[in-house]
Amino acid sequence: MKFIVLMKQVANKDAVLRIRGDEKWIDESDISMQTNESDGYALEEALRMKEAVGDAEVVVCTLGKASAKTVIKDALARGADRAIHIVVEDDSELSPFQIASAIADSVREENADLIFAGLQSDDSSFGQTGVVLAELMAIPHATIVIEIDRESAGDTLRVKRELESGWYQWFEYDLPALLTIQSGISQIRYASLKGIMAAKKKEIREVAPSISDFAGAQKVRKVYLPLKTKQTQMLGNGDAKAGAAELVEKLKDEVRIL
Repeated sequence: MKFIVLMKQVANKDAVLRIRGDEKWIDESDISMQTNESDGYALEEALRMKEAVGDAEVVVCTLGKASAKTVIKDALARGADRAIHIVVEDDSELSPFQIASAIADSVREENADLIFAGLQSDDSSFGQTGVVLAELMAIPHATIVIEIDRESAGDTLRVKRELESGWYQWFEYDLPALLTIQSGISQIRYASLKGIMAAKKKEIREVAPSISDFAGAQKVRKVYLPLKTKQTQMLGNGDAKAGAAELVEKLKDEVRIL
């Protein structure tokens, strides 16, 4: 079997973020980067699937600039067999559709049995790339996966999905399929010294994508930090009932949560 894992490089969660000069994205020139959190769990699930089925290959796919190779090398050190690097120097203005299209063109010939992706990226948080990729690949997909029945791996696979309001449900999917993995699904392994040394000999295939504009492509107009303001309103003039009535009206008309 063959498993593909989508992984992304994002800014470190503890980094101090500054807006880039053109106000289109954050300034990444002087901040530390890391692997997107849920993508790390996606890799772990792929590695565990490989261990469960035995004869399998794990291929990591990353779209990003040259510095994203650190994500790839870490994945190879953890146990992935080889990698595909889709080299894009600035992906901040690419829509999920454009990113998914570039990935689809790069991995289609791999004929993977399963594609693993993180639920969403820590920077943009669209949660759409995996879903769109499944549509472009014409395969079924499962989102917010919180458990995988590895014993069921064959022509089908049973997975447990998180639903709304604390509910969950088991689903069965025909393979090939795509799964977007929720953070915390398992305990992520560390790269061993042996794995780090072995990663130096593993293949990293670079791909130069052809990403074209299209009518539905999104455009980033401006990125800015939210302004912190405090506004206090006194309701009811000391009358609790009148204040409660005014509060209900504001929740209905202004906040619109009732």
